[in-house]
Formats: sequence, C-alpha cells, structure tokens
Amino acid sequence: MTLLEILEHIPPSDLSYDEWTQVGMALKHEGFTAQDWDEWSRSDSRYHAGECEKKWRSFKGSDSPVTAGTIVQMAKDRGLTFFSHSDDNTLLDFDGVITYEGEGEPAPAKKQAPRDPVQEIITYLRARFEPDEYIGYVTSVYEDQATGKLSPTRGNYDRTAGQIIDALEKCGGDIGSVLGDTDKRAGAWIRVNPLDGKGIKDENVTDYRYVLVESDKLPIEQQNALMHDLELPIVTLTHTGGKSLHAIVRIDAKSREEYRKRVAYLFDVCEKNGLTIDRACKNPSRLTRLPGFQRGENWQYLIETNTGKGSFEEWRDYIEEITDDLPEAENAADFWENIPPLRPALIEGVLRQGHKMLLAGPSKAGKSFSLIALAIAIAEGRQWMGFQCAQGKVWYVNLELDDISCKHRIRDVYKALGMEQEGKQ
Repeated sequence: MTLLEILEHIPPSDLSYDEWTQVGMALKHEGFTAQDWDEWSRSDSRYHAGECEKKWRSFKGSDSPVTAGTIVQMAKDRGLTFFSHSDDNTLLDFDGVITYEGEGEPAPAKKQAPRDPVQEIITYLRARFEPDEYIGYVTSVYEDQATGKLSPTRGNYDRTAGQIIDALEKCGGDIGSVLGDTDKRAGAWIRVNPLDGKGIKDENVTDYRYVLVESDKLPIEQQNALMHDLELPIVTLTHTGGKSLHAIVRIDAKSREEYRKRVAYLFDVCEKNGLTIDRACKNPSRLTRLPGFQRGENWQYLIETNTGKGSFEEWRDYIEEITDDLPEAENAADFWENIPPLRPALIEGVLRQGHKMLLAGPSKAGKSFSLIALAIAIAEGRQWMGFQCAQGKVWYVNLELDDISCKHRIRDVYKALGMEQEGKQ
C-alpha cells in the first residue's frame, strides 16, 4: 500500500490545522508533490485554492523531519491496521507497509521446510550467541500417557554455539546428526540465555541478555504489528508453527535483580499497549522455539533478526519520550503565515477560554470570596475586579465547606456585590 493510498483513510476534515500541515510536511519529505497534497485536501470545506502550494514552499526541511510515520499513525488512529507477510519460503520481509485485508486470518504458517533449514539455524545462533558460549537446546520429548501431551526433556547444555555451528556447516543437511532427531509432532527448543555448561536452571545462566516475549491471546498478525509498533529491541523473531510468535528481546542486565526489573518494565509496557504477555516467560532459562524444525503440519521458522531499537536502554528512552505527554516541537516557519485566531476571552484582558488561572495568597486574604465573585461574574456576565467576563455556566468545586455552608456563602457574596436579585433568578 502506498502512502497516498494510506492517506485516503484520513479525512482532511478530521484534522486540525497543525495536523493538516504535518501531512504536507511528511509528503514533501517522502518525495511527493504539492499537487498530491492539494488533491487530498480538496474534500475539506476549509479548502482554499493555492494554499497548499504556498504552504509547500515554506517547508524548508528540519533536523527532525515529519515523515511517513506520522501519516501511518494518523491512519492507525482511524482504524487502519497493518501487517506484513510472505508466501514464499524465504525469511519474512517487514520492509514497507502492507495492509491486512483478512477477516481474522492468521499470518501464514509454513507447510514446507525452509529452503535451507541448516542455514536458518546457523543464522539464528549467530544472531544470539558468541561462539564460546554454552547453549541449552532440546530435540527430544516425553509423552504423558494419560493426556498424550508432549513435553520437552532437559535436553543438552554442554556444547558451545561455535561447536554446533561448525558441526552444522559440515553435516551435509543432516541436522539430526548434530542436534539429534526430533519428534516431528513437537518441534525443538532452545534456552533463551547462554549457560555455564553445567545445568539448565536460572542459576546456570551466565548472561542476563534476553527475555522471551510471547503472546498467544491475539491473532498472529496483531502480535506482529504490536511488536513492531512498540519498536521492541528484538534480536530474533520466530514463528512457532503454532498460534504465536516468539520474540527474543534484548534486556542486557548486569544482574538477576536488574533483569527482573527490566523484564517487569518491558512486560508492563507491552500489556498497556494491548500485547498480552505470557508472564511465565520471565525466567532467564526459559525455553523458546528453535527455527528449522517441523512441528506437526507446520514448521518453526525464522522471520527476521535485529529489528526495532538497538538496545534496551535505547528502547526505554524511546518509550519514555513518546509517553512523556509533552507536546511535539514546532518550527515557527510552519505556522507563521497561517496562525489560527485567538480563543475568545473569558475574562477580558486576563484569561481566554481553555486556559488556566491560579489565584494564590496568604490565609484570610480573601481568595475564597474572590473566586466566588468570579464565578458569579461569569454566571451573570458581569465584571470581576474591573474586568468584563463572558457569560456562561460555572462549575464551582468546593473542597472546604459543607454543602449548606457553601450555599450560604454564595448568597452572602451575591448580597455583598449588590446582585441579590440576579442571584435569585
């Protein structure tokens, strides 16, 4: 889907003047023309011929330009959803923007083996581990005779990533000769973090580098979209061959305690943004699906490596920046010739509608009397301290008196202002 097609999902009449300007800036930054902006703008009743061309010339570029992402986000805010998928046997391509047209249809699971399962496993291992690091992997299962459920065994944990990669490169495609033959009903697993070669428990983890992010409560295309929208620092993203994606996310903690805190922060951010996390994945020795193996009718396969932010720290700074509730910086050149009119005055020369005012002073200085007098002046359309007030409804929030006392005080202020008759009306 092109940017202009995405723009069709954003009625210009929905946007404020500043948002409309941002659309123009994004189009210019992405190489489109003023005519493209003008044609889209014409459906708005506020449209003026020639205004787009004039405004277009004022866009001089910026060190922090408005990009296509702004338009994409506007479309998302209006219900347009995005995801990406590939129908061939190569790694999924997440470059570009592709709309999701289906009715709950999941992203495709591979029915056939990747073109080179050996190379897929090697790519995966190199993305996650150093050659001299011990890794834990499982290719054998045991079956519960009562339920028929297949569960992973303890597996292997006394070989390094480098040793396994060397063996895979020489195996001639026979993965089983290196990692062991699998039960094709179950697939294969690998531990999230490197181990010490002596065991598979959390205490055997040598580097608190990654955590598994899994969410099987949503359709796969929504999992994918949310993971990418959140810019998670993903080192590998794997299709499990089932109903979820497994994202190995960078944590890079210096201690178990820091790991716990970072994982809790990560999971909280995901869940606040609609990505329901399986919190059982929080332990650092957790198993995750290993690509390159068959699981039932489908295959576990590698989707992509190294996407999103480059580190946990960079990602956390990004999240805190976009959730700080501060307004975006503006370039004065963008609004200089088209500043909207000022809002109407509420207190002439003092306060405009939509603004805030704080009245402060020492105890018994008359603050309460003055505020009630202001409320009366607005309710009656009178002056307050010599300043004319626009007439309107007033909501007076009383936090210090009981209800009856407050009503008496309001009537007393009316009388003191010589406006008792108006108050009765």
